[in-house]
Amino acid sequence: MDPSCSQCIKGTVHAGQPLGTEEKIHGLDTYVIGNRTNPRAIIVVYSDIFGLALPNNKLIADAYAKSGEYLVYLPDFFEGDPVRLKFADVAIPVDAAKQSTFAKYTGLLSEMPALVKWFMRHKDGPTNKVCMDFLQALRRATPKSQKIGMVGFCWGGRYALRAGLESNMIEMEGKKVPLVDAVVALHPSNLAFPGDVEDVVVPTTYGWGLEDTSVKIEQKGKVEELHAKAKNAGKKLPETVHKIYKPGRHGFAVRGNPDDPQERACLEDSVTQVLDWFKRWL
Repeated sequence: MDPSCSQCIKGTVHAGQPLGTEEKIHGLDTYVIGNRTNPRAIIVVYSDIFGLALPNNKLIADAYAKSGEYLVYLPDFFEGDPVRLKFADVAIPVDAAKQSTFAKYTGLLSEMPALVKWFMRHKDGPTNKVCMDFLQALRRATPKSQKIGMVGFCWGGRYALRAGLESNMIEMEGKKVPLVDAVVALHPSNLAFPGDVEDVVVPTTYGWGLEDTSVKIEQKGKVEELHAKAKNAGKKLPETVHKIYKPGRHGFAVRGNPDDPQERACLEDSVTQVLDWFKRWL
């Protein structure tokens, strides 16, 4: 664990240390946990920008695998280059009430040069390819009888949504199939409208934070408007469900304050949202 992250293991309701292992799966280092023998389905997790370095992301994967039904993959889509954990303590502190405005903005200022360089190294085109290449390989290697679900958090939410688009379907045995069978997107950032949400072909559920200052709640309305227009034009869309979390500050599904009843509820309910959705569709 990176000693620079003073609260890495905090901000999660999932106690203890991660129980899975890291292995090479379809070309990417991947945290693996769950049923390897006869899983009900496979769950792929695309984390926030802190990737495998943030234990919370692994603990969430452990929570999905706890029932023994699923095989869970948390790939390192950042290929060994996640955002530094120092930025997590500044941008999404576990207890925001204890962070002064001065500390927040001086911290953000000091981390900004490194963050800008990171964004330059992780432009959308190459980033998208890494994700879709992994999913294509996984889909081709997975028996037709076994379904795949994908959940994305923040940065990863966009790519989880794309996995469920018609434009990313692949041909297998003369038939077009989606890369995944169901999608969950929690506080998905950097969405491009209409491209990231318009041509969805698999059941999808979103989780939005009412007080999220990074992923505005107004984006929920944009998604709903686009889908309503598509339906009015005669397009048949799969089921889509939106859930709003209160207070739902940014990162509510990964790094909230478990000592705050409302934030703890966000952490717990977001796990329930994922598992309930996959129970229906996988």
